[in-house]
Amino acid sequence: MKRNTWQREAVRDALGRTEGFVSAQALHASLRGTGSEVGLATVYRALADLASEGEADSLQQEGESLYRACTPGSHHHHLICRNCGRTVEISADPVEAWARQVAAQNGFTAPEHVVDVFGLCPECTAAASAR
Repeated sequence: MKRNTWQREAVRDALGRTEGFVSAQALHASLRGTGSEVGLATVYRALADLASEGEADSLQQEGESLYRACTPGSHHHHLICRNCGRTVEISADPVEAWARQVAAQNGFTAPEHVVDVFGLCPECTAAASAR
């Protein structure tokens, strides 16, 4: 585990206050907007560390890493709105069973996986239908 610095804590706090997934650049801009002097490279490092330690979820979207605060140690999946980025954590017991089964059928043990389901949230669906 990395040692906690004020910069890392500032990134962790800012990420915790952010709804949905956010890029390092957007989080950095948010921090700068509050007067923080945390550098962009530090934000990138802190986010990568938080993700590797299980304190943040990470996903790739259009070639960019996006991050979201999560509860450490909780395995979950996401529904993510392609339009507004709204994110809902979901459990998916059938996916867990399928992953174990497919791994076992192929001689693999200790399977791990990431499942993110992209779609349109109810609000974006309603807005699109109204147009």
